[in-house]
Amino acid sequence: MNFRQFKVPFSVDPAYQKKVAYFSMEFAVHQPLKIYSGGLGYLSGSHLRSAYELKQNLIGVGILWKYGYYDQSRNQDQTLQVQWNEKLYSFLEDTNIKFQIEIHGHPVWVKAYYLNPETFKTAPLFLLSTDMPENDYVSQTICHRLYDANVATKVAQFILLGIGGAKLIDELSFDPEFYHLNEAHGISAAFYLQKKLGSKEAVRNRLVFTTHTPEEAGNEKHEMHLCENMGYFCGMSMDEVREATGQYEETFNHSLAALRYAKLANGVSKLHGEVSRDMWERYDNICEITSITNAQNWNYWADKKLYNYMDENKTEEFIERKRYLKKRAMEIVADQTGKLFNPGVLTLVWARRFAGYKRADLITRDQDRFAALVNNKKYPIQIIWAGKPYPLDYPAISDFNFLINLSKQMNNVAVCIGYELALSKSLKQVSDVWMNNPRIPREASGTSGMTAAMNGSVNFSTNDGWIREFVDHGNNGFVVPLTEYDKLSAHEQDQYDMDKMYDILENQILPIYYDNPQQWRQIVMNGMKDVRVQFDSNRMAREYYEILYK
Repeated sequence: MNFRQFKVPFSVDPAYQKKVAYFSMEFAVHQPLKIYSGGLGYLSGSHLRSAYELKQNLIGVGILWKYGYYDQSRNQDQTLQVQWNEKLYSFLEDTNIKFQIEIHGHPVWVKAYYLNPETFKTAPLFLLSTDMPENDYVSQTICHRLYDANVATKVAQFILLGIGGAKLIDELSFDPEFYHLNEAHGISAAFYLQKKLGSKEAVRNRLVFTTHTPEEAGNEKHEMHLCENMGYFCGMSMDEVREATGQYEETFNHSLAALRYAKLANGVSKLHGEVSRDMWERYDNICEITSITNAQNWNYWADKKLYNYMDENKTEEFIERKRYLKKRAMEIVADQTGKLFNPGVLTLVWARRFAGYKRADLITRDQDRFAALVNNKKYPIQIIWAGKPYPLDYPAISDFNFLINLSKQMNNVAVCIGYELALSKSLKQVSDVWMNNPRIPREASGTSGMTAAMNGSVNFSTNDGWIREFVDHGNNGFVVPLTEYDKLSAHEQDQYDMDKMYDILENQILPIYYDNPQQWRQIVMNGMKDVRVQFDSNRMAREYYEILYK
C-alpha cells in the first residue's frame, strides 16, 4: 500500500465523502489492542467500527502505547496491583513513515503504524510511536504509558497526538476537510495548522471538537510557560498564542482553546450539551456547542442469538440463552475469585472505570441494609464489581481494595480484575441488573449500560448522562427519581441516592425478578429494543456527518 497518497481502502458511501481525521488519545477497538483506559476509548472504538460499517471517509489517529494503560493484577492478599507489561502487536503494519517533531527544543523521531480496516472491521487507524532507537530514552518514554503521571511527559504526549498527528496527515497527503478532536488532548494540532494555513480562521473552518467533561475543573490545564517551553504552540510566540486563544492567565486551558479554535463542538448527551453551554457561557468567542449522544456498536457488543430469539418470540430459547450466557461468564468469575455463582439468582453488576464521582461503593455505605440485602433468603442476590482505577488515584484504589476485603466475607459478592473489552462483555452477559450511580451531573454520557442492555441486562441508574434519553422507569429499566440536587451537599446527595436505590431494589427489582418473571423478561426485551434503535453507534456516526461535519 502507498501510504504517501493515502485513501481509505474501500468504496466510500456518497453520503460520507467528506474526509475526516479523528484524533483520540485512546481507542478500544478489540481486546488484543490494549491502548485504552475507559469510556473515551470505548466510545472512539465504536465510532471507528461504525465508520467502517457505514463506509465513511474517516481515519483514526492515536498513539501506540507500549505498556498500555496498565495491567490490573493482584497482590498476595488479593488487593490491586499495578503492572506495566510491554505489548507486542504482530497485526499492526509498519507504514515506513518516519518524521520529526520538536519537543522541549529537541527533535523527536515519530514512527507511524497502521491498523488495516479488515483486521478488526474498523475505519483505518494510524498509531504514532516515539519508541525508536533514533530517540534518547526520555523521548522514547513519551508513548510508554497512557496518561502518564509526569506532567511534562503528559504534555509531550499531547504534542505527539496533536502536532504529530497533524504532521502525519500531511505525510499521508490525506488533506481532510475536518480535523475532529475527540477531547482536547490534541489541540496542539491547531497551532501547527495555523502556521501551515496562515490564519486562525482557516483552522476554524476545518476543526471540530467533542468535549466529554461536564465540569470545568475536570478539563486539562497546564502552566502556560511549561507548554511554551515544551513546544506545544509549535513555534508561535506567546503574544500570538494569547491572541489566538484569548487566554492571558498563567494557566493554559486546553478545552477553552479548543472551543475558541473549533467551528463547532458537541457534548455527548443532551444533558451534557446543556451543562456544557452553561459551563462555558461566561467565556467569549467560543464556538456553538451542540450535542450528539454517545452510542456503542451493536454489531460488536450485542448477543445476536438473544436478539434473534426475542425477534422470533421464542421465549424458552430466550430464557435458556440468557441462562447460558450467565453460566459461561460465571466460570470467569469463579476462576478469578473462587466464587461459584448460581445462574438462577439475580446478579447485579457494577463495572466501569473506578473514579470517586462514580461511587462504586455507594450501596455498601449503609452496613445494616447492605447485610440484609446480601443475606436475603427470599430474594437472593449476587453482586460483582470490576473496573480500573487510575494507577495513582489512591482514593479510588482504596475503594477498590475496600470492596475486595468486603467480598472476602461474603460468598455471593465478588470483585474481578482486568476490566477490559473482553471482561466487560462477559460481565454484561452475566448481569441481570447493570448498576450505575454517578453523582449528578458529573457523568457526561456513560455508555456501559448501553452494551449491558444489548446483552439482556436491565439498567438501574441515577438519572444522569444518556440515561435521561433512555430509561422509562419500570418499562425498560429503573432510575432514581430526580430531586433538587443543586441544593444538596455531596453527603446529602449520596444519602438520597443510596436510599432511593435501596427502595427500588428491595420493593421493585427483586420482587419483579422473582415473583413476576414474565414482567421482568418484558422489561429486559424493551431495553434491548430501545437501545438498538437509539444507541447503536451507527446512528452516532451518521449524526457526526450530518451535524458536526456539515
